[in-house]
Amino acid sequence: MTDSTVAAWEQAEIERANDSGLTPVVFVHGLWLLSSSWQRWRDLFEANGYTTIAPGWPDDPATVAEAFERPQVFAHKTVQGVTDHYLDAIGRLTKKPAVVGHSFGGLIAQKIAGTGASAATVSIDNAPFRGVLPLPISSLRSAFPVLGNPTNYGKAIALNFEQFKYGWANNLDEAEAKELHETFHVPAPGLPLFQAAVANFNPLSETRVDSKNPDRGPLLIIAGENDHTVPLPITEATFKIQSKHNPGVTEIERIPARGHSLVIDSGWKEVADVAVKFVQRFV
Repeated sequence: MTDSTVAAWEQAEIERANDSGLTPVVFVHGLWLLSSSWQRWRDLFEANGYTTIAPGWPDDPATVAEAFERPQVFAHKTVQGVTDHYLDAIGRLTKKPAVVGHSFGGLIAQKIAGTGASAATVSIDNAPFRGVLPLPISSLRSAFPVLGNPTNYGKAIALNFEQFKYGWANNLDEAEAKELHETFHVPAPGLPLFQAAVANFNPLSETRVDSKNPDRGPLLIIAGENDHTVPLPITEATFKIQSKHNPGVTEIERIPARGHSLVIDSGWKEVADVAVKFVQRFV
């Protein structure tokens, strides 16, 4: 691993978690969000007796406003680089954590679990890893704002409202979709999407997940049934691979009538309650 990328504020969260003596839950966000998007989830898990940390991706700005002032800081981040960042943070915890991730954060959560570093893992609408073959049209359309221009490989890309509405908020009314776009959405690196797009043609892809490690621990895959960005065939293929290759508990929960915004929209608690109940069974 390279030199640590853990920021001072992330180290402070780690020390708070260690001082609590409680089992930690680590939250991993995906593209177009910041770690602050997990705050309501953190409050819920802490109300249920856990401590939490929510590191950002390396060098993430602290706020949405700052993200749009300095969008270039998002460029060039890679799947493995971000995974290593979270593993560094986890390695500083005194207790083995549960890990919860959404979208590319769900992929990274499964990569973390594949190293044996997670006591229980919840992967929500995960980006596909190498070996997951379905590529539905809606997923391609959702990724087109990035993949449609090869020069986006090294850039940070923001979504306009119509792009966000299609990929994230297709199940929400216009008012809530606009509120989420204004409150949570930030630019995102194009590189991880290009890495995922060619994963099945690259045996060394950074999107590889070790689904066979017997130390992976319990895994819950949560799927929003109407997600355009990560449609149900992707999460179902993920479940099929993980349950086939691993002796650990592997489950899937399909959430009806929910899109990719399910972790941040007004129905977030329905999803979070499922995650809490799963984690409580094991840690």
